[in-house]
Amino acid sequence: MSVERLRVLRELADRGTVAAVAEALSMTPSAVSQQLKVLAREAGVALLEPDGRRVRLTDAGRALVVRADEVLAAMDRAAAEMASYRGSPRGQVRVALFPSGATLLLPYVLAELSGSGVEVVAADEDVPPSEVPRLLADYDVVLTHRDERAASIGGARVASRVLMREPIDVVVAPDHRLARNGAVVPAELADETWVSVRSGFPVDDVLRSIATVTGVQPRIVQRLNEFSVIEALVASGYGVALMPRYAVRHPDLVVLRLAGVRAARLYDLATRPHAENRPAVATVIAAFQAAARRVTGRAPGK
Repeated sequence: MSVERLRVLRELADRGTVAAVAEALSMTPSAVSQQLKVLAREAGVALLEPDGRRVRLTDAGRALVVRADEVLAAMDRAAAEMASYRGSPRGQVRVALFPSGATLLLPYVLAELSGSGVEVVAADEDVPPSEVPRLLADYDVVLTHRDERAASIGGARVASRVLMREPIDVVVAPDHRLARNGAVVPAELADETWVSVRSGFPVDDVLRSIATVTGVQPRIVQRLNEFSVIEALVASGYGVALMPRYAVRHPDLVVLRLAGVRAARLYDLATRPHAENRPAVATVIAAFQAAARRVTGRAPGK
């Protein structure tokens, strides 16, 4: 089987449509379809089946995608091994980060990589963890976050490692009735007006946990994914909010520890399986781990 045709199949698994694969690989849709037909003949089994006006992978197609990941990873390892004979790890590594994680860690990561010969090309991607496999079609490393009770995103086609744990606190305005408490329990928050993030993100998961404990659905007046805007609204008295501890920047906010609920988000670094065998990717992962230690003072994942 052709390595390049396996790459086309993997792109289809990642991107979902022939048109998207064609755009990503600078091919025509008809050329993509032809490559997939040839690969099916080489495999001796149907790899695709109709799905309305589109196509989808058969069970055999999905199984071959997993093997394609392994083959392409082996090719990357071979290239990386040859590069190791030429000296230190070098090359460009594409990294996607959620915005508050980028604010916290990226400056340290870039400082760690200074002079290493490894160049990070970073982009902010604010998506739920379920979208990480899609991002790995375009990025070598993805920094994502999830509620600490949520399942790992790792699987047959995604390698995931916990980088760090960040507690989630309650933030209130200085004149709020709870501002002097230092800590609060969920029952004290039952009647509050909330400013929260969009559904599917870790902070919203914790807010739903508070609703379970109190039996009261939170009154959410705004949903915004930019923490600086949330902070400005809370500081102006428009409600209270949950905030990841290291993301709080506004000088006028009062931070209260949330007691009685597991309230933290985990930072995960996701790659394709075996991607860390590329020296440049391994160097970037190590830089993230060092950055996490600087922030938390602990080993990654703690």
